[in-house]
Parts: sequence; structure tokens; C-alpha cells
Amino acid sequence: KVKEFTMTDYYDALYPEYVTFKYPKVGEQNSTLSVHVFDVQSEKVIKADIAEDAEMYIPRIKWTKQGGVLITYVMNRHQNNLKLFKVDPKQGKATLMMEENNKYYIDITDDMTFLPDGERFIWSSEKDGYNHLYLYDLEGNLIKQLTKGNWDVTAFYGYDEARNKIYFQSAEVSPLERYVYSLDLKSDKKKLLHASKGWNSVQFSSNYDFYVLNHSTIETPPTYTVYNNKGKSIRVIEDNARLNKLHKASGVSKASFFDFKTSEGVKLNGYMIKPSDFDPDKKYPVFMYLYGGPGSQQVVNRWGGFNYWWFQMLAQEGFIIACVDNRGTGGRGEQFKKVTYQELGKLETRDQIEAAKYLGGLPYTDKDRIGIFGWSYGGYMSSLCLLKGNDVFKAAIAVAPVTNWKWYDSIYTERYMRTESENPNGYKENSPVYFADQLKGNYLLVHGMADDNVHFQHTAEMAKALISSDKQFDTYFYPNKNHGIYGGNTRHHLYVKMTN
Repeated sequence: KVKEFTMTDYYDALYPEYVTFKYPKVGEQNSTLSVHVFDVQSEKVIKADIAEDAEMYIPRIKWTKQGGVLITYVMNRHQNNLKLFKVDPKQGKATLMMEENNKYYIDITDDMTFLPDGERFIWSSEKDGYNHLYLYDLEGNLIKQLTKGNWDVTAFYGYDEARNKIYFQSAEVSPLERYVYSLDLKSDKKKLLHASKGWNSVQFSSNYDFYVLNHSTIETPPTYTVYNNKGKSIRVIEDNARLNKLHKASGVSKASFFDFKTSEGVKLNGYMIKPSDFDPDKKYPVFMYLYGGPGSQQVVNRWGGFNYWWFQMLAQEGFIIACVDNRGTGGRGEQFKKVTYQELGKLETRDQIEAAKYLGGLPYTDKDRIGIFGWSYGGYMSSLCLLKGNDVFKAAIAVAPVTNWKWYDSIYTERYMRTESENPNGYKENSPVYFADQLKGNYLLVHGMADDNVHFQHTAEMAKALISSDKQFDTYFYPNKNHGIYGGNTRHHLYVKMTN
């Protein structure tokens, strides 16, 4: 009963190809779900007797360590109530083991890890205001909180049985950086694995005797090094020496981090790239970049990859590049991330406008020449910024933007906004399509026509609204290209247009 969406592809045939697929939009019917166990020997199917609810999600199914019990996650449609059921795979009988509620929403992870004793498991939760790790028994009773503090655990790497330790990554030092730690479950002693400043992530061998450390900074490409469990370097897999040499030889500008406080007293983090021949007595145009979606981060001390080189080229052409993480982004606890609940776009846009004003107030920037660019959620944000901040922003590029949340999928949108019927003002006041008449600056609207994620419908409706308001704008559309807009010459073609 899930409704379908159709896209049109063009392949030099007499008639185009129509691609139709299931896509539940906001408030529409989702798939109906049930849980079953197949007995390989008897070839019988046993259905779990979880109370069926047409509005529920089943985001995960996991076996306990010995495989004797099936743990089934059941979540309500609002995604603010999560129940863990123990299911007997032979009878299908389901027993409620644990329940968690949140006044906003619950982010599902794969952190649930069963200990070898079959009696305990490790769980992650934001219930104390930050994402932390907890130890529970199989009756759902809390044994103890394993990590604690005003910082987020950002990745859980698992349990090392031989050493009775867990390994995790966190933003404890700074939201801009990541470090990896071990924690002894008996002594509760926490140990930093590496002190290399920047971004650290690891991948362990199955027995935790070895791990590969991936380290980078905003200025240095990633290195991949194998270590043993005692922290001794075994060998370097990739040092990216050639890229490092190219980086230094290209005359790139050093990226610098900054922060400022908004008029509401909120501290926001940013980074900036100045022209290599920067003169503090000159006035430079500012080109801002953002994503800004829930739990995301762009302002981090980590290698930037593709866009980094484009930003460096633009800096060489005389632009100051700037990026600011607004409220709603990650690495700073639950309240900072979830404060945008039911009003996606409102506080984020306000923060970006304030960021532009802050940047425009610097002695070496031209406040009358500030532009902004974003892709997907970033395109949604760049559109809102140009429309609602038309006295600050003079140009915006929006690639594959959401222009009205009611056209996006149910599971993502309703997590943050609930349905349109429940939250009409949240949708109406924060969808760019309703503010097309406020366009004053230059607007480039780009979309792939085979985008099965953010449908071309968003850009078509936005164009329609702009035309109805008699607003001039530029638009580029890419036939047969999806949300990533790549393949063949496509990405180069797009970036030439954006550069021009």
C-alpha cells in the first residue's frame, strides 16, 4: 500500500524510460512489518508475537552472543520510543526487555554488543544529555554507566574479551577533533591510544590484537598505520606522501579555525581559508559553505577531500572561504543537536545569517559580497539563507535541495519534524518554496533528474514558485543523474558552472 514515485530517464530512445519505485512521503503509509525466524532443519517459519502496529519501525534485529535469543528493536513512528524485545526463536514468544523514551527522538546505532558471558550487553544512549556507553544485563537492568562527561562518544569499536576492555572514539578533547580510547571494564581506567592532534579513527582485527589507525588534519591527508595492541607501529599502509608533496607545492592557504558568539549568546565554530597572497588592508568577497543537517559536522580538524581543493582554488582567485556549523549539528551533545526539533531550518538559518554578519564585520571582508553554497540539506539551507537573509547574502548555490519537507521521505523527516498535519507551522515557516518572493540576489538551482533521494520535484516546484513571483534565477538540471550528480563529465561540468 506504499505509494509510488516515478522518475524519467533519457537514453536516445523514441520514448524515455520511466522508473517507478516505492517511496513513503511525510504522513503517508509506511511498509507493514513483522519478524520471523526460519528453522533451517525443520524448514518451519516461526513468527514473533510482537504486538503489530501499522505505524512501527523495526530498525534492528540482533542475536545474543550464544544465538539463543533474538533481540528485536521496535520503534514508534515518532521515533521517540524504543522497545527491545527478547524473542524465543523456537516459540516466537516476545518479552519486553528494555524501553527508552526521549522528548525529541532517538538515534539508532549498531553499538549493542553482547559480552561472552551471555548475561550482559553494552549499549549507547543520549539519555544523560550526551551520547555515552552503558552496561546492562539481559533483563534490561542497568549495571553501570561506562563513560560519562560533557562530551559525546562518537564511535564504538567493540569489546576485547582477552583484555576485558572496550574501545571507542569521542569528542572529549574538542568537538572539532576525535581521539580513540580504551576502557578497562574492571578498573574503569580509561586510556588514550594516540595523542596525534586532529582526527583519529581505528579499525580493529577480530581479536583486537591489531588495529589500523586513520589519522588526518584539515591540512594533512590521511595516513593509515598498523599498530599492535600495545601501541607499537607495525607498518604504514599508506602515508599519502605524494599527495602531501602536491599539497605543499600547490601554494595552498592554511585553513584556520575560529569561533564567535551570536546575538543569542550561542558559541559557533567555523573555519576559514584566506587567499595565499592575503592583504589585511584589502576587502575580500566571502564564499560560505555549509551542510548543517542534524548531527552532521563540517567544521572539524579532518582532511576535507574533494571540496577542499576547490575551495583552495577559489581562495587563489581572491575569495575568503568560510564554513560555520550551526545549531543542530553534532559533536556538542544532545541539546545543541536536537534544539531544532520540529523546526528544521529555523535556528540553522538564523545562525548562518549571524555568521555572515560576523564575517562581513571583519576588517578585511566585503560585507556586500557574501555568497553561500550547499548540497542536499546544505542546498536547503543555502536557499533559506538567501531568501530569509536577503539583506546579507548576495548569492547562493543550491544543489539537490529539499525545498519543502512534505515532499521528503517519512522516516527521516518525521524523526525531526513529525507529520505536516501535526506540525503545519514547522513545515510552512521553514520550506524555501514558500519564500520565493523574497529572492533578491543571484540564485543557482541545480538538480539531478534521476534523484531518487531528494526528488527533482523539489527543484521543479521551487522553479515554479520563483516564476510565479517573477524572480530571475539560474538553473541547471542533469538528466539521468542521481543525488550525487556524478559519472562521466558530469561533476566537472557542474563545478565549472559553479566556479563561473
